[in-house]
Amino acid sequence: MTEHNRYSTSVVVCTYSERRWESLCTVIEALQTQTLSPTEIIIIVDHNPRLYERVRQQWPHLHVIENTYWRGAGGARNSSFAAVTSEIVAYLDDDAVPAPDWLESLRACYDEPETVGVGGAIEPNWSGKAPKWFPEEFHWVVGCTYLGMPSELAPVRNLIGANMSFRRETLLHTGYFRKDLGRVDTLPVGCEETEYCIRIHQQQPNAVLLYQPAAKVQHFVPVSRSQLGYFCSRCYFEGRSKARVSRIVGPQDGLDTERSYLLTLARGVLRGIKDTVRGDVYGAMRSGAIVLGLAITTVGYVNGIVLDYVRRYQPADPAPVKQSIL
Repeated sequence: MTEHNRYSTSVVVCTYSERRWESLCTVIEALQTQTLSPTEIIIIVDHNPRLYERVRQQWPHLHVIENTYWRGAGGARNSSFAAVTSEIVAYLDDDAVPAPDWLESLRACYDEPETVGVGGAIEPNWSGKAPKWFPEEFHWVVGCTYLGMPSELAPVRNLIGANMSFRRETLLHTGYFRKDLGRVDTLPVGCEETEYCIRIHQQQPNAVLLYQPAAKVQHFVPVSRSQLGYFCSRCYFEGRSKARVSRIVGPQDGLDTERSYLLTLARGVLRGIKDTVRGDVYGAMRSGAIVLGLAITTVGYVNGIVLDYVRRYQPADPAPVKQSIL
């Protein structure tokens, strides 16, 4: 038995809608056929009693619980803290299907004690053909790994929610995910994982979060999220969310990765122009989408700063973060 096999691991799958039933079934099947079996599989149902009963009937041998916090992925993950008992806690979305060696690849990274979290690659599984105008630099718009992230095992500032894991003791020490960040249903906001990971670094300066591209999941992207309208909306709300994160954690930590990301975008624009010269008519569209996405994200960020300034004269956040659960 290799060293990393000794860690017990809980895999938490968050789900909220019966529209994703077939996808959820595929995810659970993939978890049950991993090269390295999880110690337990926990399904958290987000404020949907009918779906909760259906999940319990379908998988009576699994640990199925309801989200007892606010609606959304953050509240669902908070509900998992009291349920998990394993040393490692891995999180998956109900539309992110893991590769057969996904869990094995994640757990192999925990041999070093300073490693407190590991995330993996999230590859888009487009409904239909991938839109040729959609730049890979903006795959984060659809919750996937984007061009500019490391191509091999490397430390990162933050992990992405559809494919991430942490030591249980780190979760308990860091506290709950925030209520005022993150997606609820189809509202395209985010950054709850970003703030959480930055909080880990601020509380534990020597902590290491790793990105392991070998730990892959296929993330389903519906047609609605491959449209220009969704692209623009998601960019705007990302800017809004980034502004709030920067206020919470400070602009230095809140925008550290984004500064280097600007160079990635500049290279992407140039590459699109070169592709156009070589005969790819979509090259110019990808360059244009990069410029448009950056502009809209910036507008959202500025708008977010203004809104947060206004909030300073209003009551404090309705759900302050509990800094430790220990």
